[in-house]
Amino acid sequence: MLVHRIFRCVGVALLGVLTGTSSAQEPPTSPYRQYQAPEIRGLSQQEIEDLREGRGMGLARAAELNSYPGPRHLLDAVEAGQLHLDKEQLSAVKRLFGEMSAEAKRLGDVILKEEQALEASFREGKISDADLKAQVSRIASFQGELRLVHLRTHLETRALLSDPQIQRYNQVRGYSENQADRGQHSH
Repeated sequence: MLVHRIFRCVGVALLGVLTGTSSAQEPPTSPYRQYQAPEIRGLSQQEIEDLREGRGMGLARAAELNSYPGPRHLLDAVEAGQLHLDKEQLSAVKRLFGEMSAEAKRLGDVILKEEQALEASFREGKISDADLKAQVSRIASFQGELRLVHLRTHLETRALLSDPQIQRYNQVRGYSENQADRGQHSH
């Protein structure tokens, strides 16, 4: 009997070695491990870069998907020869993009500083419920302002374009005809 148990244990161990598994399970690792290295542990490196660079990060998706073109994507389509804007339109879209980008970068920097402060409060172990509520509320307010900047720029960009230009933009971006036709208006 004892010999049989020993052979059985050796067999299970050998099978584990051969198949790359073991009878002892490895403890599960956290999906948050990747966030330990960045300067702000609560954000990914991509999120940090997006905030610093004033990128859209999907904040204006509600506008974009409802025929309110984004200035960056519009300028890309013009540069690629997929869409034509007259000189005044091009100048106005570039101005809107520049203003939006500057304000988005400014707000991104503020959000990053607030996130650093929040993370530091947790790291130092000196955060109360009231502090947490105040810090999270400030961050949420700045995030709302950032989204407003992006959405407002889509609204302002649309006002510069004709219906055929908006329709063409939607085609270039790969949006369906039905979606492109919804919300169209006359200038």
